[in-house]
Amino acid sequence: MSSLNLNVDVNQNGDIKKADTLDDIDDIDFSKLLEKPRPLNIERLRSLDERSLTELSGSPQLRNADNASRVHDHADYVASPSVGRRSGFNTPRSVHGFESHPMVGEAWDALRRSMVYFRGQPVGTIAAVDNSEEKLNYDQVFVRDFVPSALAFLMNGEPDIVRNFLLKTLRLQSWEKKIDRFQLGEGVMPASFKVFHDPVRNYETLVADFGESAIGRVAPVDSGFWWIILLRAYTKSTGDSSLADMPECQKGIRLILSLCLSEGFDTFPTLLCADGCCMIDRRMGVYGYPIEIQALFFMALRCALLVLKHDGEGKEMVEQIVKRLHALSYHMRSYFWLDLKQLNDIYRYKTEEYSHTAVNKFNVIPDSLPEWIFDFMPSHGGFFIGNVSPARMDFRWFALGNCIAILSSMATPEQSTAIMDLIESRWEELVGEMPLKVCYPAIESHEWRIVTGCDPKNTRWSYHNGGSWPVLLWLLTAACIKTGRPQIARRAIEVAEARLHKDNWPEYYDGKLGRYVGKQSRKCQTWSIAGYLVAKMMLEDPSHVGMVALEEDKQMKPVMRRSNSWTC
Repeated sequence: MSSLNLNVDVNQNGDIKKADTLDDIDDIDFSKLLEKPRPLNIERLRSLDERSLTELSGSPQLRNADNASRVHDHADYVASPSVGRRSGFNTPRSVHGFESHPMVGEAWDALRRSMVYFRGQPVGTIAAVDNSEEKLNYDQVFVRDFVPSALAFLMNGEPDIVRNFLLKTLRLQSWEKKIDRFQLGEGVMPASFKVFHDPVRNYETLVADFGESAIGRVAPVDSGFWWIILLRAYTKSTGDSSLADMPECQKGIRLILSLCLSEGFDTFPTLLCADGCCMIDRRMGVYGYPIEIQALFFMALRCALLVLKHDGEGKEMVEQIVKRLHALSYHMRSYFWLDLKQLNDIYRYKTEEYSHTAVNKFNVIPDSLPEWIFDFMPSHGGFFIGNVSPARMDFRWFALGNCIAILSSMATPEQSTAIMDLIESRWEELVGEMPLKVCYPAIESHEWRIVTGCDPKNTRWSYHNGGSWPVLLWLLTAACIKTGRPQIARRAIEVAEARLHKDNWPEYYDGKLGRYVGKQSRKCQTWSIAGYLVAKMMLEDPSHVGMVALEEDKQMKPVMRRSNSWTC
């Protein structure tokens, strides 16, 4: 096992003390950050979120390695959350006593009960506090599961647990990772970790899972992306860039992205993945180029631009990121987008076209269009479909990928509006009696047997196969606020509040409308609790959305094709 050479004190047991570069939060004068000279000599000082990738790639930051200062991003569409700002909710750390739903206090109590400590310091939250079921791996800290918990703590002015989590998982990244006799890439982040306590020696260690213990041995492709996104959220929320500036964090970002940006046989800028590589971590036909991974990849690339130093090794990585973002945004907006006009075009496709002038570039057979899509597609609205590869389009709706597409600005403003239009038009199908469908529609009968391998957990309208997941509430709320449609989020939260606490915070709901608590759903599921809290806090203070949302890059021009869901 290799050890990470952090700029911190590490004792013989591997315990990490506070980094020298991380001062006490309360003692930092963050106003000095605003006084740092900007490296770009331009007429109007714009944030990195607003500057184009083209402009960035030709800037003095990339041409001159001596100019190492980085522009700190400020989302222009919402005000930055103030440093140390706490939620207005009536929680132990609140200062305003905001009158809120009685569920909020109960949710905070439940969230704090899920906190995990390592040698006296909080390092995360376990997946579920449900002692009525076999624990399996629900007593571990999952990288993706902790994200809504981390955002809740950041919004409530409690950044320490998030900083500790980022540092501990960074340390785990440096471990030697083997599955059977195969060694994983250096940049792979763990899917989860657990604190192991030896009562005899009174000694605590971290035990990480990189996929070698996971059900089905699925690869945690999304973990590294969530880590980068959370690092940027931490920096944005606290105003403290010292963590991201640590050489170890800079190296961690580069290692994660090196796995994705290396050259190979790919003919597309999207990432090729195996099944079960993300939140949908079982066999569900998402192999290939799943929308969730592409959207997270896009967002992680944009977040990396904001936290990477643009000198030395960082400069070369930034240049690769800029090129990939241009190609990826064009590919996703062109080939993954579906609205009524595009659906009609695919319906009329000719096949077996050859040459670069082909319209049906992936040779999709029109007869493969599923019948449900014609009725599901509204006159005004659209979404990014689940997967696109040679001769294959997965037309299913996936909530996480479409929400992240909005937050990362992978979707154009017009496409973002169309996604919101679709959710409103298909409220019964996608929200129903509990937000939000992880995917739609469910697969069943013979297709279910072939695609899932007769998975008894993913039967129709259950779990990942059309189940309703309350955790997605925070992503929906953030997307609604970013698109100026908070009333949609408010309506969805009211639907959730009618049952979520009464049902003891289930992991997911079953049924076409999400009416039934899932047949294998854990109770007191941490990210269901945290997702609700984050959604409520964002509605209370929309500036919190700036932690997880990026403004559109002006140079990533939308596809010129017009559609019925776009307005002039």
